[in-house]
Amino acid sequence: QVQLVESGGGLVQAGGSLRLSCAASDTSLSIYGMGWFRQAPGKEREFVAAISRSGDSVYYADSVKGRFTVSSDNAKNTVYLQMNRLKSEDTAAYYCAVRVAPLTLSTQLKYDYYYNYWGQGTQVTVSS
Repeated sequence: QVQLVESGGGLVQAGGSLRLSCAASDTSLSIYGMGWFRQAPGKEREFVAAISRSGDSVYYADSVKGRFTVSSDNAKNTVYLQMNRLKSEDTAAYYCAVRVAPLTLSTQLKYDYYYNYWGQGTQVTVSS
């Protein structure tokens, strides 16, 4: 069973920054894409950002574009989410996910049902 270990969440003031990390326990795993999703209390889970294995395809939700940056280290099977200029509406539990099978289209990384494994979530709280 593959485990995804997330870290980097916490409490930050509005305008501040946080960096989330997510590492897959099996470094021999063939990963075709990695993504971040978030879920705020009382809301549905939503897409935040994703990156293909090659790094050529990167996607962001409109709400975070220009503030968040997703990156990955394939040798470590790790994905990062640098979050800058945080807002109170960014408060949520953040989940990383990995796709371990080939994709038909890289845009599929924007949809949670294409992912095979999920992290346990890390809480991000932005105080205004």
